[in-house]
Amino acid sequence: MIFSLLSTDKPLMTTKFKTLLVIILFFLPALSIAQTQTSFIESLNAPNAWVDSVFKKLNKRERIAQLFMVRAHTDKGKAYEDSIAGVIKKENIGGVVFFQGGPGRQAILTNHYQSISKVPLLIAMDAEWGLGMRLDSTISYPYQMTLGAIQNNNLIYEMGRQVAMDFKRLGMHVNFAPDADINNNPKNPVIGYRSFGDNKYNVTAKVGAYMKGLQDNNVMVSLKHFPGHGDTDVDSHYDLPQLPFSRARLDSLEMYPFRELIKQGASGVMVAHMNIPALDNTKNLPSTLSKPIVTTILKEEMGFKGLVFSDAMGMKGVVKFFPNGEADVRGIIAGNDVIELSENSVRAVKLVRKAIRTNRLSWERIDESVKKILTAKYWVGLNNLQPLKTTNVVSELNRPESIALNQRLADAAVTILKSDSQIKGLDKNKKTAIITMGAGPSNTFHNMLKSDLDNSVHFILPKDASANDIANVNKELRNYDQIIVGIQDMRKRPPATLDYNNSMKLFIAELAKMNSIMVVFANPYTIAGLPGIEAAKTIVLNYQNSEEAQKASARVVSGKLKAGGKLPVSINASFTNGDGVVQ
Repeated sequence: MIFSLLSTDKPLMTTKFKTLLVIILFFLPALSIAQTQTSFIESLNAPNAWVDSVFKKLNKRERIAQLFMVRAHTDKGKAYEDSIAGVIKKENIGGVVFFQGGPGRQAILTNHYQSISKVPLLIAMDAEWGLGMRLDSTISYPYQMTLGAIQNNNLIYEMGRQVAMDFKRLGMHVNFAPDADINNNPKNPVIGYRSFGDNKYNVTAKVGAYMKGLQDNNVMVSLKHFPGHGDTDVDSHYDLPQLPFSRARLDSLEMYPFRELIKQGASGVMVAHMNIPALDNTKNLPSTLSKPIVTTILKEEMGFKGLVFSDAMGMKGVVKFFPNGEADVRGIIAGNDVIELSENSVRAVKLVRKAIRTNRLSWERIDESVKKILTAKYWVGLNNLQPLKTTNVVSELNRPESIALNQRLADAAVTILKSDSQIKGLDKNKKTAIITMGAGPSNTFHNMLKSDLDNSVHFILPKDASANDIANVNKELRNYDQIIVGIQDMRKRPPATLDYNNSMKLFIAELAKMNSIMVVFANPYTIAGLPGIEAAKTIVLNYQNSEEAQKASARVVSGKLKAGGKLPVSINASFTNGDGVVQ
């Protein structure tokens, strides 16, 4: 309207008209910003002509199909990509979940998939630590356990904002994150470093900061894994875990973050595959398929109005006892709005239609979820879908501000568990031994220290070093005044136990007695499996073995950076939640 008025054939505008035009132009940006700041939860109550129009054009089969998201990759070749395109075009499913591949290829494929879909696709990715969790040539931010040590939650909000920018650049709308599980079981095989820690208040605050960074920039979240997967010793990818705790315990601990974050406007929640007798005593029933858990507790008691996502429906934790598509039907009956990664979406749609005919399900239940999904599509901007730019994708995802933030996060997480002098800097004149354990000679931590210490020698011991090699290094150490030990776990997703042989673990205990500085680049729980390490003069913990963590620790040890991290979990009697020497 404004542009047509500006192009009027009248030679002159009236003073009143010009004044009105200035007012409109002045307030238009503010009105636009106000619109984007409306939360998804608020938008669910607003009339929406686009949602109504799209809904009316869907036939019954297409309405059911909107509840399903299928898997997509860009590293499996053209035949695989074409097969997913066939599913999208033929079945009119609601969305896709991208997994491994490359960002440039994904941008191209996203354009293609959107172009052939009757209704714009809701696109998701499980990107807890950013795109680098799935895609090559992109940034991997710290694991949530690392972030749990940071004392400035504004940094975590900023990470959420940067991840949201990456999602939007690739045309994605839902991050299956953050992880709101409280990891109070060190033996947990599936959560561990993916959790912000074992303190429910710290977990809630940090999940809230990450969530807000995403949602403030119009990317939806899916808090997981409701009602809490932190105290299990079974991986639900492979079997059905059981939570044997009382309702009072679950209310006060596991469900606490979800309850508080729902109050803060969480747009999505993902339900876990766990059997929880205190909430639903049906034998072998996963929480995903439980109406008392999904509808009664999550939706009614907690008042959650956003999108409820199931966890992946091909996981053994759900299909072990409910095979052949029955899990999909029961998931919708339970109250899930989106069924993620059904084993067979064509079969699932047919079974849902059969369930409606036999009165196990109603069209009202289906339509409730469809309209919510369409509202989500509108909220993320799919009512005005534009093709993605497919050039300069990698460079635009590796922004200087994102790279700088990644280092700031690593700097802020470094935790000094023990120090008799609070590390005021190394003595450059002393003869120094730098021992690298578990890593090779090309090592950022060692290289940075060596540049500061001219009078130093580097020793390298692999994780499976022989007793003879260890003895030779041990003999040499008598000639050194200063010993720095880097204990590194090279695995990309570090478990709670260090994979060193027993000889190496015993040598770590010996080194600790030599007035040494121990620097650990590993899952914090690994310290519990290194008895004797507490005798070291100084222990610096990094939580993971990234380049950024190595740079940060080298600067802390050399006195160029002050450490401020706090331990987000309890490891053993010597090192408990909240420990950390703040310099």
